[in-house]
Amino acid sequence: MGGRTQRATVIAAAAAKRVRLVGFDVDGVMTDGGLYLGDVAGKTVEFKRYDSQDGIGIHLLRKAGIKVVIITGRVSESVRLRAADLSVDDLVQDKRARKLPALQRLLHKHKISAADAAFVGDDLPDLDVLRFVGLPVAVANSTREVREAAHVHLEHSGGTGAVREFAEQLLTARDEWDGLVEAYLAERRSVKKGSAA
Repeated sequence: MGGRTQRATVIAAAAAKRVRLVGFDVDGVMTDGGLYLGDVAGKTVEFKRYDSQDGIGIHLLRKAGIKVVIITGRVSESVRLRAADLSVDDLVQDKRARKLPALQRLLHKHKISAADAAFVGDDLPDLDVLRFVGLPVAVANSTREVREAAHVHLEHSGGTGAVREFAEQLLTARDEWDGLVEAYLAERRSVKKGSAA
């Protein structure tokens, strides 16, 4: 698994332009799948490592008007904090990993069809969702079943830039990446009146 490499699949422009909602798994997609468990003041605490470049990719997806949702089979304060930091549209944490019903509810809420949704996954709990959406995506460290279900295969493993790779591929196929990058840079160049430089 982890060291597996595979040539990335290019997303076709027509498929990319259909996408209105993107869902991400967490463990093995937004993280490397490792769990750091510890005890703080008698309470079990779970830590995860996230890739900062992935965060910018998610920011640009949202700037493109694409709904971004996180659906995970673990309940974790770390994930809640990361989702809030990224301002994702929805977060579902279900310890029973009922991901397909969760995605179906979110699609209904946002009035988006499954054909206009993408999902990035890596393991068996993601399989039903990947078989359901129009654009199923597998990170490089995915299981065999997930790779077989996916239409898009990324070069990066989870937690090492896979989310960013997907965002860049999708937005490039939509001919939006360069403009979004320039807008992102312009936002960071501007100094509001009365603020420190």
